[in-house]
Amino acid sequence: MTAFGVFWGIFMLIIMMGSGKGLENSVFDGFQDFATNSAFLWTRQTTIPYKGLPRGRQWMFNNEDMKALRQNIPEIDLLAPRLQPWSGNGENNVVRGMKTASYDIFGDYPDFFKVDPVILLSGRVINDIDILENRKVVVIGNRVRDELFNPDENPIGQYIRIRGVYFQVVGVFEPKNKNMSFGGDKEKSIFIPFTSLQIAYNMGDQVHFFAVTGKNNIPVSIVEKKCMALIAERNKIAPEDEQAFGHFNLEEEFRKMRGLFTGISTLIWIVGIGTLFAGVIGVSNIMLIVVKERTKEIGIQRSIGATPWKVISQILMESVVLTSLSGMIGLVLGVGILEFINYQMISSGTEAEMFKNPGVDFNTAVTALIVLIAAGLFAGFIPAKKAVSIKPVEALRAE
Repeated sequence: MTAFGVFWGIFMLIIMMGSGKGLENSVFDGFQDFATNSAFLWTRQTTIPYKGLPRGRQWMFNNEDMKALRQNIPEIDLLAPRLQPWSGNGENNVVRGMKTASYDIFGDYPDFFKVDPVILLSGRVINDIDILENRKVVVIGNRVRDELFNPDENPIGQYIRIRGVYFQVVGVFEPKNKNMSFGGDKEKSIFIPFTSLQIAYNMGDQVHFFAVTGKNNIPVSIVEKKCMALIAERNKIAPEDEQAFGHFNLEEEFRKMRGLFTGISTLIWIVGIGTLFAGVIGVSNIMLIVVKERTKEIGIQRSIGATPWKVISQILMESVVLTSLSGMIGLVLGVGILEFINYQMISSGTEAEMFKNPGVDFNTAVTALIVLIAAGLFAGFIPAKKAVSIKPVEALRAE
């Protein structure tokens, strides 16, 4: 029963750490393949009057802003402007034959596929020549293909009509990361070369938002602030009018998540070790009783020449064996339960979005083992000290 306290402490520590890891895996899976050193900028209404211009002014990025950012901010690695004139939640905007549907339409540069990579199922993605020659080509999502084309049809080379303009399909993709999206369902999206979209629909030099990444070892937050300052100056936006920009810093969100799960892991260790410590106290108490029961035996050992260290090592060894054996059972059982849960989730295909691959790694198991040994030594220290403090003559007289 005393050993059960140690078993339960290490068992709960493993279960809590495995569950925390499952939650962490599911959250960071949402960042998978996405450039975590990226930031996104878009425009909103101004809130401060500036240089004779009123508050509440609507404004928009333009092509010259894009050129200025590339020329004046050397810390930028990738700069990907984007247009999104129509979303997939409105009226039908795409036609092929007798089929019509509503999809998210994007105008992009090739660099955007480096920020948010895709899995190419067939064909190719947008390239620099498409941009230079304003080609009327599109890359479509896998669900767009499934809805507009028959299963036995090859969409590559076929034409679809978007808002009255025909475009040739040159690629079919599947998103690598389905959890993060800027502008709708990526599987039901259509990508058009940025310049082609501007020209085909007479959009002038509008840019709806920018995706930007920082060079190696340069925080994207620095790049983000420089971009906002430069664009604000070019478009007569008050420097202190932060509400005039919409922005999202993925690197900052990633760092917050890391800090959150570090805190969760620390809390789990504190609670688990606290529970384990309660079991260790029980082991220490039982070892004190053992020492009391063996007072005469210890006296005989001392009288025939046993050294204090011999007595101490005997008590410590019993304590370590007791805690280690019960703790190892708890460790193995905890890992086994986590592996069983993981196996059941994978084999049944019911892997939850907020819980993925629960388990503990080898380093965690080794750390738990070290904690067990240390706990055993701690539990036996006070009883061992009491054992050697008994004088042999008094011990022999004990009843």
